Amino acid sequence: MTFLSTRALVAAALAAACAIAHAADYRTVAEPVAILFDAPSSKAKPLFLLSRDTPLEVIVALEGWTKVRDASGTIGWIEKKALNDRHSLVVRAHVADVRANPEDNAPVVFRAEQNVVLELAETAASPTTTATPGWVKVRHRDGQSGFVRINQVFGF
Repeated sequence: MTFLSTRALVAAALAAACAIAHAADYRTVAEPVAILFDAPSSKAKPLFLLSRDTPLEVIVALEGWTKVRDASGTIGWIEKKALNDRHSLVVRAHVADVRANPEDNAPVVFRAEQNVVLELAETAASPTTTATPGWVKVRHRDGQSGFVRINQVFGF
């Protein structure tokens, strides 16, 4: 193996390790209503209310507070106790086709409109570690399930 190929291999391994270390962490609002604040304090300015099952990307966790980003890109602080580990996704596309199989030509099981919350129905650490890369299995609260393109949802 040449020096350049060894160097390229090391660089690729480091990039992969960084990607895993920086994989997004998501939580879901556990309470019927939670307040998003502009600072980690209940005396801070409230930005807006979040409803149960809203997916949030964790930016940093401090004692009792978590800095998060929502689907619209808003960053704020929420009390840690208002979050749980349940994994929900929200539709970002105008309409997302949820298909019977992870294929573009598979039958559509249902269509989910923008801002509809779906439950993650498969476990994976990142979009590339799903059973079928580029797709994720979801479940609607009415029980229907299927596969949606990852780029059509937020929370994964």
